[in-house]
Amino acid sequence: MSLKFKKLTRPNIRKLGAGQKIIENGISFERLVNGDGRYSVNIMVDGQRVHRVVGQESDGVTRKQVEDYIEQIKTEARKGRLNLPKGRKKILRFDQSAELYLQKLKEEGGKDLKMKSMRLDHNLIPFFKDKPLTQIASFDIERFKKKRIDSGVTQGTVNRDLAVLSHLFNKGIEWGWLDHRPARIKRFKENPGRITYLTSEQVKRFVEAAKEDQCPSIYPFIVIGLGTGMRRMEILSIRLEHIDLDQRTIFVPEAKAGTRTQPMTKQLADFLRGYIEIATTGQEWLFPSMGSKTGHVVAIEKPFRRVVKNAGLNPKEVVRHTLRHTAITHLVQAGVDLPTVKRISGHKTLAMVEKYAHQNGAHIQTAMDKLESRIQAVK
Repeated sequence: MSLKFKKLTRPNIRKLGAGQKIIENGISFERLVNGDGRYSVNIMVDGQRVHRVVGQESDGVTRKQVEDYIEQIKTEARKGRLNLPKGRKKILRFDQSAELYLQKLKEEGGKDLKMKSMRLDHNLIPFFKDKPLTQIASFDIERFKKKRIDSGVTQGTVNRDLAVLSHLFNKGIEWGWLDHRPARIKRFKENPGRITYLTSEQVKRFVEAAKEDQCPSIYPFIVIGLGTGMRRMEILSIRLEHIDLDQRTIFVPEAKAGTRTQPMTKQLADFLRGYIEIATTGQEWLFPSMGSKTGHVVAIEKPFRRVVKNAGLNPKEVVRHTLRHTAITHLVQAGVDLPTVKRISGHKTLAMVEKYAHQNGAHIQTAMDKLESRIQAVK
């Protein structure tokens, strides 16, 4: 049953001055000194008091979300699954559970650990912080989605973050940290439309802009991305010992689909030779970083966007993954068979490669011209 409000209404909320609050039906709204508004709840559920700050207006929290939260914990209580401490069972904080999650995945031989670690360290842990894992609610996840979108990332990027959070929930149940998933995760519906890739002329402008940028890592990052189709973290975590210039390969120990050996062009091998020759004694990574706990660069977003703008391209369309799209698309348009493209790109299935065969690509028309020259059905 929905709650009825006489005091905690939108007009009354707008009238509140700094330090004033309205309390009704266990929901409190307080106007802060900075003008923001903060929602909290103070209710009894199954004989236990739940007193918790829900969030602020600036985070997108509304009275309706607070009502939904109250209904959620009451529903869980009716099912005998109220997310409150039970006996001596240890309640993990999110930051604790994230650390244990990565540790146990490593022990189990889990895949894509670099990317999972990056998404946790840079996006999920800074948001959920020390919030008890069992107390993460659906409105918390919606606030996280809003904050990420407001920061300028794409819906697809947010979905990758949510995939890590969902996997953590699933493993938490498997490992006995959770009795059930604490919240439902609704991912964005992604547009499966045309893949954005750079033309040969755009690639030239893009590379020239990278050469002139102040960031020393961005030029080699872009050259490697265009020359291999490797994913962002695969590039940034290249170890010097994994580069074989004679075989023209890069060993990728933690690729998305498992370990693999990445082929590269002769031009790229010659390019990397110069970087290897000037590497300092004891240097482990191709992109070293003293300030990173991994020992290598993990964030390349700002210089990448800067280079995109300086090349006269659209930062909303050209993202880091565009390098991979560009390399794979040009392989397909050059007439390379899909199984070979799959081998180079490291995709799990041929179906994932087929999406790069754009219907209006020049290579499609060339193929049709070849068909016409052999089968002249119309005279």
